[in-house]
Amino acid sequence: MGNLCCCVQVDQSTVAIREQFGRFDSVLEPGCHCLPWMIGKRIVGHLTLRLQQLDVRCETKTKDNVFVTVVASIQYRPLAGKESDAFYKLTNTRSQIQAYVFDVIRASVPKLNLDDAFEQKNDIAKAVEDELEKAMSAYGFEIVQTLIVDIEPDEHVKRAMNEINAAARMRVAANEKAEAEKIVQIKRAEGEAEAKYLSGLGIARQRQAIVDGLRDSVLGFSVNVPGTTAKDVMDMVLITQYFDTMKEIGASSKSSAVFIPHGPGAVRDIATQIRDGLLQGQSAAHQ
Repeated sequence: MGNLCCCVQVDQSTVAIREQFGRFDSVLEPGCHCLPWMIGKRIVGHLTLRLQQLDVRCETKTKDNVFVTVVASIQYRPLAGKESDAFYKLTNTRSQIQAYVFDVIRASVPKLNLDDAFEQKNDIAKAVEDELEKAMSAYGFEIVQTLIVDIEPDEHVKRAMNEINAAARMRVAANEKAEAEKIVQIKRAEGEAEAKYLSGLGIARQRQAIVDGLRDSVLGFSVNVPGTTAKDVMDMVLITQYFDTMKEIGASSKSSAVFIPHGPGAVRDIATQIRDGLLQGQSAAHQ
């Protein structure tokens, strides 16, 4: 209906390209415009001024011969005042941009190792943006932003990288575990050494107390019982200790009976044997 009335409406963020008898006439801004079609003027197309985005997937190879897929996101829009160039100079804008992206990425990534490609993806994006800006400005387009949103290695390479990372972490964990076990063993050994040292001190003090007690017993018995000698007292103490020892053996052993020699001369024989053993021990110590 608008065309019959020689009027046309252009939407917001859009411009219309008007020709007269097949020749470019003007760019119509958003709003309502007269279109005297009787004199050969007509709308041949519309051009959006909105920011557009093109995602490009480019497969290439790194310097260390790893095939990767680089995903680049290109944001672009027509330049103000050059809408006619953007409309007429390119048949397929997206294909043209994609070709430039392929060219730059396949020239930049093969110079880098895989790890460097991940670290320097901003440099790759900057190279793509500079090349596109230089090329597309002649066709009436502005490159607003270029992003390298992803670098995808081959699936086998990705799995190998994960395995290397996992192995490195397991090695660190094993070292930490071994270090912890080492510390535990050292602390346990130090504890055992300290315990044995204290046990030795206790045994030494126990034996010293026994010797002191025997000495006091011999001296006290000799004083209180006239006519006795130290030898008699020592024999009695040794016999008493002997029977105490046998009592402990009977109490702690699994056997219910302990056989010992008994008779009129058994006590004297026991005392003689104990005394002879002590004398032999003292003689060996002096030698």
